[in-house]
Amino acid sequence: MTQTDNRTQPQATSMPRGKDEDPRMPRLVGAEGFTDFIGRDWGELDRTPKLAAGQAEAAADHRRRLLEALPGRAIVVASGHAPVRINDCDYDFRPDSDFMWLTGCSAQDAVLVLTAAEATLYLPAPFGPGEAGFFSNAARGQLWIGAEPALEDWQRALDIRVRDLDELAPALEKLSNPLVAGHSARPAQLAGYRTDVELVRVLSELRMIKDDWEITQLRRAVDATVRGFKQTVAEIPQAMREGGERWLQGTFDRAARTYGNAPGYATIVGSGPHAPTLHWVRTDGPVLPDELLLLDMGIEVDSLYTADVTRTFPASGRFTETQRQVHDLVEKSHRAGLAALQPGRSFGDFFAACMEELAVGLHDWGILPVSVDEALSPNGQQHRRWLVCGIGHHLGLDVHDCAHSSYEAYQGGILAPGIVQTVEPGLYFHANDLAVPPELRGVGVRLEDDILITETGSDVLSKDLPIDADGIEAWMADLHA
Repeated sequence: MTQTDNRTQPQATSMPRGKDEDPRMPRLVGAEGFTDFIGRDWGELDRTPKLAAGQAEAAADHRRRLLEALPGRAIVVASGHAPVRINDCDYDFRPDSDFMWLTGCSAQDAVLVLTAAEATLYLPAPFGPGEAGFFSNAARGQLWIGAEPALEDWQRALDIRVRDLDELAPALEKLSNPLVAGHSARPAQLAGYRTDVELVRVLSELRMIKDDWEITQLRRAVDATVRGFKQTVAEIPQAMREGGERWLQGTFDRAARTYGNAPGYATIVGSGPHAPTLHWVRTDGPVLPDELLLLDMGIEVDSLYTADVTRTFPASGRFTETQRQVHDLVEKSHRAGLAALQPGRSFGDFFAACMEELAVGLHDWGILPVSVDEALSPNGQQHRRWLVCGIGHHLGLDVHDCAHSSYEAYQGGILAPGIVQTVEPGLYFHANDLAVPPELRGVGVRLEDDILITETGSDVLSKDLPIDADGIEAWMADLHA
């Protein structure tokens, strides 16, 4: 990676830095010959913002829905900025999800000001040829970051009024008690403004019901993820020979960057005793040939909507008797959960259906130390030793979407058409769990699908990946043929 060269300092280092200069950059502004020569003779580059088809129109409708939910209020939402990783290297930037939902804009340090009269997007302009920041600002100088949309480019693409970020402060002074949300890393103009909890809740609940455009984005994300699963599972023989879990993680993450924006969350690859660890993102172990391999992976597409899919594979291509026994019980629980996803039913119904199947199965195996009824009672829950996590959540711009909604709207809510959520029951028998027989120790199974609630039932968006043991074995055999 190119490093700032602090060996080449012009003599004019006593000059104060301009506001557009990055203190991490070499001091070259005082060298008149250099600044004159580097500021001229540059051709035009394509600065068109990269938007998904229909994204600007969808964002405009989202702003309309928010204003209807909070009539008469002025609303301010910030996109955030990337934190510094070390010295002159930043982490990758991803805009705040509420900001993205309302604007479709992926710029750093951007702020949306929304009133009944007008929507205005305030952005820091990138530095182009002829400006000192062109070469002296690593965050916004196009010599460092490449062609970036100018303010007029964003305005044309998003069909929204766009102004320079320097104009934000006087605009805020004209607002009476604005509601503020968005990323906590905000421009200096928003210093002193606190996040409004009510606005965050309203945004979260509005995002629960996906419109047709959002559903299209989620289908794209799921389709890309299925493609990534195929490429990853095809690499299992190589991962067993060399590379292990990280070879598979790298395979999927490459697919995510190729077919989308990035992984929607840290890719989980757990082989053998790592499979029962719910968030095994270290992926630093081997892929064991006779063990199960749990893959929890999702691709975030360019509109930033993500999939979230899990399957558990026998690395050898064939389940052992014990592995199949566990997988079959999780599949039975999974299908019960899917059946409970119907419009008009309580959100909690699928959870109860999944849990009942697991408790009955564990009791039948002689593992559950109490009756099924006692285990399922509020003061029991002994079966949760092997499933301490939730088993489903909303899905959208965030992998765990709409998390700031009220209990009444989320866990206590009613399923409605347009909701997209996951179902992901599992059983996790850790290698050091002495409460289960030795043959179960180190066995972890999870099945997770992404489901759209429709007017008449539900649509499993990830149905192209099999969930039954026979189907998984046949699917793997075709990949490795």
